[in-house]
Amino acid sequence: MSEIDLSQGVLLGYQKRWLEDKSQLKIAEKSRRTGLTWAEAADAVLTAGASKTAGGHDHFYVGSGKDMAIEFIDACAMWAKSFDKACTAISEEDIFDEDQDKSILTYIIRFSSGFKIQALSSSPSNLRGRQGSVTIDEAAFHDRLDEVLKAALALTMWGAKVRLISTHNGYDNLFNQLITDSRAGKKRYSVHRLTLDDACEDGLYQRICQVNKTVWSLCAEEEWKQNLLSDTATKEDALEEYYCVPKHGSGSYLSRMLIESCTVETPVFRYQGTSEFNLWPEHLRQAEINDWCNEHLLPILTTLNPKLEHCFGEDFARVADLTVMAPMAIEQNLKRTVPFLVELQNMPYKQQEQVMYFICDLLPRLRGGALDNRGNGGYLAEQAAYKYGSIMQKVDLSQRWYLDNMPVFKAAFEDQNISIPKDADVVADLQAIKVIKGIAKVPDVNTSTVKGKNRHGDAAIALVLAYFASVSEILSYDYETVDPRASGQQGADQHPDSINTSRYDSSSRGIL
Repeated sequence: MSEIDLSQGVLLGYQKRWLEDKSQLKIAEKSRRTGLTWAEAADAVLTAGASKTAGGHDHFYVGSGKDMAIEFIDACAMWAKSFDKACTAISEEDIFDEDQDKSILTYIIRFSSGFKIQALSSSPSNLRGRQGSVTIDEAAFHDRLDEVLKAALALTMWGAKVRLISTHNGYDNLFNQLITDSRAGKKRYSVHRLTLDDACEDGLYQRICQVNKTVWSLCAEEEWKQNLLSDTATKEDALEEYYCVPKHGSGSYLSRMLIESCTVETPVFRYQGTSEFNLWPEHLRQAEINDWCNEHLLPILTTLNPKLEHCFGEDFARVADLTVMAPMAIEQNLKRTVPFLVELQNMPYKQQEQVMYFICDLLPRLRGGALDNRGNGGYLAEQAAYKYGSIMQKVDLSQRWYLDNMPVFKAAFEDQNISIPKDADVVADLQAIKVIKGIAKVPDVNTSTVKGKNRHGDAAIALVLAYFASVSEILSYDYETVDPRASGQQGADQHPDSINTSRYDSSSRGIL
């Protein structure tokens, strides 16, 4: 974008972010009529208008209909004029479509650079034998997206780029599958998500008012959005059209069959405090929990493989719901296994801290943890970070965090790359994960299998946090102090505060 400054109010924020992303493969799931294709036309002009030495090449646009092709080419012509790019007028050209066995009309702009922008039909054969970047618009509505994409991806062998832009068209659509796989790390597409709210935050409605010469106000904007939603036939259609929520995706994020296929016979240790226990003096409570940990947790902790790295996840609650602690081992084959879970209900902060330290101090090769940092959970997360350093991550469970991390967690189940305790409440917690406005998360519902008991997907959150910790890049190192007697050093060379074989976190320099 160096040839012209597009930062001076020409493009909205999300349009600029799309153009600035130079990934070879990228996808945009978007709300209707947000102008992302219009911005893509600018990028196409800058690419085709540049010389070969400056990285220029042909650009091919594949829409789902003739009207879209004309609209894109018209936008390219407008940008070419704005950029002062020497080009021909829009021309038409017939090409032979092998799939349909007939000639197809295409639209072309040619540049003095020797390159062109060409709008093709959605027939896969049209891309064969060509070289250049490809934009597949309204990708979810192509009848043969798999074939079109296969032809387009072949062009990337020589450095070309492929971009998919679309609103959603069903949960099982290939377009949605590509997005899900990309967020899970199975595909290398860069994913952009643009809801109606996102677009308005970047000024979409203000731009509409500017073009239509009407006065903008926040009240008018909210009314405009509400009218769009209420005018759509159904709530599901409105969410799909404007909020990137593919239809039929509102059920359980993880099916019961998928969850149970990853369960094994490992224990869940539960402790429920009482009002009397909470009034005991601190030393008595500490002694009680120490005895409980030694009786239940120590035997299994001592059996853990000392050669494997371990992680820790925790979801916090104080009275009604549960604090769940989830240790996780990273096996030699990279499978994540949960040797046990701990569920604590109505337990004071200090005793929860005591149980956490008991577990983490005995986990072999502790490489990291992730703890719920919301509300009162911030206390336990903060204490973990003080004791173990920055390998313990304090996580605020935001919409963005769920969006980034739930697909990776789901992929672990789909790939049979995780094992969890075979327990009815744990399974119910995982089944509680729902897709809400396009984001998988645990809603505020009771997931207990026992009447009168409270739990709100607590084990699911602890498990996803443990998995998050297991795949996070955490920089740490070990060192051993040198015995000065072994090296012949004496006196001043010996450090009296030397520590023998300690694990340090490289960012905090604090003893872990």
